[in-house]
Amino acid sequence: MITTDTLVIGTGFSGMGMAMKLREAGRNDFVVIEKADDVGGTWRDNTYPGAECDIQSHMYSFSYELNKDWSREYSGQQEIWEYMRSVARKHDLYDVIHFGTEATGAVWDEDRLRWTVSTSKETYDARVVVSGIGGLHIPNIPDLPGAESFSGPRFHSAQWQHDVDLTGKKVAVVGTGASAIQFIPQIVGDVAQLDVYQRTAPWVVPKHNHDIEGRKGAFIKRLPGGTRAYRNAMYWLNEAQQLAFTGPLQNVSKVMENKVSDYIRRTVKDPEVAEKLIPDYRLGCKRILKTDNYVPVYNRDNVELVTDGIEEITADGIRAKDGTFREADVIIYGTGFHVTDAFEWVHVTGKGGRDLSKTFKEKGIETYLGISVTDFPNFFFLLGPNTALGHNSVVFMIEQQTKWIIAMLDEMDERGAQAVEPTSQAQREFNDALQEKVSKGVWSQGGCTSWYLDSQGKNRTIWPGFTFRYWWATRKVEAQDFAWEKAA
Repeated sequence: MITTDTLVIGTGFSGMGMAMKLREAGRNDFVVIEKADDVGGTWRDNTYPGAECDIQSHMYSFSYELNKDWSREYSGQQEIWEYMRSVARKHDLYDVIHFGTEATGAVWDEDRLRWTVSTSKETYDARVVVSGIGGLHIPNIPDLPGAESFSGPRFHSAQWQHDVDLTGKKVAVVGTGASAIQFIPQIVGDVAQLDVYQRTAPWVVPKHNHDIEGRKGAFIKRLPGGTRAYRNAMYWLNEAQQLAFTGPLQNVSKVMENKVSDYIRRTVKDPEVAEKLIPDYRLGCKRILKTDNYVPVYNRDNVELVTDGIEEITADGIRAKDGTFREADVIIYGTGFHVTDAFEWVHVTGKGGRDLSKTFKEKGIETYLGISVTDFPNFFFLLGPNTALGHNSVVFMIEQQTKWIIAMLDEMDERGAQAVEPTSQAQREFNDALQEKVSKGVWSQGGCTSWYLDSQGKNRTIWPGFTFRYWWATRKVEAQDFAWEKAA
């Protein structure tokens, strides 16, 4: 058994950010465990063609580790992953990470006031556990009739099989999510036929991605303070979009809806196909997708958009619900991830033998600040429930959470407390206020069903407001909202 004060799970932006803040605070008694063989999280795992961020590179990075050398406004997977590895090397994080170690469960010992964490290799004894596993790591592969009978390769975009040559093949893409709109334009020129099975049309807006060069490049790379100034500008530009989601300017999104709809109708030659690509719900209800080259794909002779639904998969193709059968050599799922139900894969047992996933399933996913949970002392989430974003960089949210956790550990030391958890009243009040605001936003009233919502139809994913309000909410520990426990 390995004993440590703080155990951090995962090495994406969350886990890396937590490790750096622990070290910065002089809290060096910590270990980071990682199931893979390198850091990077989502950006290590998602290697599909065309993978890139949909938040500007200068915002989608640590504020205390600016990179003036981003090559493009929205960088690709390889560049983001290398940035993360360079940060890990700079801060000697590789020295504290136990790779090839997947967390399988955690049990709270009420007598010792410590966590016992089981993994694929070792067992860890820790006072504090910080989960940085994120919400985009469990592929959501639909349970389609006959899928197991398919004779060709089939895989999810997050598990891309690079050894499968798509040249001259008939390829079926199931789903039109954020990953699909990126890899479809990349493979369409190689395949003989591409059938795209769309359940619900996404709102796809122009990305206007470009190389960072010229005057902008000079401003960012050469002018003292230029990188910081550009990042700040991007922050407020993104932040302003929130006004169209929950603020008084929600009608502004209708203008954008009309512009996007007109763009699709102008771009796609077949009017029927164009209408199928235009959503029937409000902009922002689902994740807004950004791309410059997805919509024109549907003008190609070797592409067909299928919206009739899938009846079954056979050994050599897919039969739609209208009875039409289309041959396929390869099936690629672009169907996203388990998000609101991701906790069903986390076996965490808190006070009184309470199971975290069962608690969330029965009572709804409720936390305090998206970070801590009643009856699960000293267990903290990064990018937990209702702290994801639809308009700005989640790295900003991670930074506020890691600072708050350090402040909490300091508060525990000052009080001589061994364990801490939010009171049920504080947690309930936080969630009541949050859900009231969520219910008024486009995610709840926009006329769609999305991965933002749980099985009860409640938004348990998005932070329903400006990120600077989250900064304000996490700027200090509200001691009265917590139950503090000292060792016997």
